[in-house]
Amino acid sequence: MKKEKKVGALSKWLRKKIVSMYRRHGWTARLDVELPPKFVLVAAPHTSNWDFPYFLGLTEDLGIMPHFMAKDSLFRWPMGNFMLDMGGVPVNRASKQNYVEQMIDEFAKRDVFRLTIAPEGTRSSVKGWKTGFYHIAFGAKVPILLGMMDYSTKIGGIIGAVMPSGDYKADMKIIAKYYENIVARHPDKATKNIAEAE
Repeated sequence: MKKEKKVGALSKWLRKKIVSMYRRHGWTARLDVELPPKFVLVAAPHTSNWDFPYFLGLTEDLGIMPHFMAKDSLFRWPMGNFMLDMGGVPVNRASKQNYVEQMIDEFAKRDVFRLTIAPEGTRSSVKGWKTGFYHIAFGAKVPILLGMMDYSTKIGGIIGAVMPSGDYKADMKIIAKYYENIVARHPDKATKNIAEAE
């Protein structure tokens, strides 16, 4: 099993800067669930470029080392070590396995793995969430933790956990209730019906 690697000095410095900015802008953290060693962390809603640094500040505030998927070409020199330090996990688009299967395998290899996914997949308005996050969690047999950034209160947090049953529609109805009162930076771009598959 892979252990969590130690992060480099540049990554530590950048994370401290991001947390400082997140706090300076008035954000506070909320944690409503226990954190297991492995989970898929939903980052929602996603309507602005600011969502990423604020969410990264939130996870650092909560003591979570989040991982994220990126195309494998980004992990070459000179950016490779930095991408790994920041939690990047390379996805090989030329592989016979799709990204869902690759991430399920990654969960099996590691003792600790917190994979962050923004299921809206874009800052523009979308019809519904992309389903990859769900299939990864179900295939890896790990819970889905529900992360959010509420711009109306400037509270970010992890507000719930759902163990995927395999019934996507039923589970998404449960998940959707957690986000009913969460306000995005640009509410007009927020997904209106997250339970509808994109």
